[in-house]
Amino acid sequence: MNTKAAVLHKMELDRPYTESNPLKIEQVTLDDPGFNEVVVKIKAAGLCHSDLSVIDGNRPRPLPMALGHEAAGEVVALGAGVKKLALGDHVVFAFLPSCGSCSYCQTGRAALCEPGAEANGKGTLLGGHQRIHNNGNYYYHHLGVSGFAELAVASVDSLVKINKEIPFEIAALFGCAVMTGVGAVVNTAQLKIGDSLLVVGLGGVGLSAILGAKAAGATKIIAADLNPEKRAIAAQLGAHHTIDSSEKNALEVLRDLTGGGVDTAVEFAGAIPALDFAFNATKRGGTTVTAALPHPDARLELSPVTLVGQEKSIKGSYLGGCVPSRDIPAYIEHYQSGRLAVEKLISHRMKLEDINEGFERLAKGDALRQIILFD
Repeated sequence: MNTKAAVLHKMELDRPYTESNPLKIEQVTLDDPGFNEVVVKIKAAGLCHSDLSVIDGNRPRPLPMALGHEAAGEVVALGAGVKKLALGDHVVFAFLPSCGSCSYCQTGRAALCEPGAEANGKGTLLGGHQRIHNNGNYYYHHLGVSGFAELAVASVDSLVKINKEIPFEIAALFGCAVMTGVGAVVNTAQLKIGDSLLVVGLGGVGLSAILGAKAAGATKIIAADLNPEKRAIAAQLGAHHTIDSSEKNALEVLRDLTGGGVDTAVEFAGAIPALDFAFNATKRGGTTVTAALPHPDARLELSPVTLVGQEKSIKGSYLGGCVPSRDIPAYIEHYQSGRLAVEKLISHRMKLEDINEGFERLAKGDALRQIILFD
């Protein structure tokens, strides 16, 4: 079967992306789905910094690759052995497949699934196959999704069935922005009612964390970003205070607001100064969580004396520490009940052909979550 897809052939092209056009819209061919695989008609896909980090070379991936890892759609074809899904089901993609049988999956840590991580690193589906090709050349899959396309072949273990009442543009957000942001607060940080929280980096994921913290009962939410417009949006979504972390007295201001520091700080900016600020803003005995992915060569300087003497903890969070089959439906229920206003994360809606313009906006910091809508 044939479909249009956005394909990256070369990383680190010059900006603006509206001129260098790193993503090429191509007619590609999809193989029929294999065992435990399905074809999904993509209805909506979100543009994320994790996609941008492949385009700009911060997260190198094998090329050529059909990009996109945050998407939702409808199942339109089934491969052999599929039991969990049926034709017509609405699904959200999880950007790390969960095999269900490795030691991590069996102990509730699907974010660390070893076969899933191996497949993502190789650019294949969970079963080890590539299903996208053009003129005899096979393309790599992006995190088992490749959602910037009209159709995608995916492993059933990369998909979560959802309520058909949920609009696809909303559903797509739960595949990365909401799962990562809310999960980092609820699962990794284990925020408690009455805790204080700092969120550093106010893109779609960071703003999702604010929504999650508000729903979880944080009593003091502080939002930090260099962009005043994003700080204003954070205040609208529930942040009690906002801070420009680049100001010389930012740390002093935060400590005055919190009586010495926050219980938990979560960082989503993907920059070492942001993580350093988050750690130093965390109070004695508190926890710093990072869910961002800076360049692999980036390093954080940390004093063991501070870590030990102040009994601080620093934790990584991938996939928001979520079990997608458990947490995506739960977070959607919170959305339906009005406790997670994720619709406010969408700043732009576009067509697939406008994707390079969208990534230029994202690189400039002029967008939150941009959604590609398909017919």
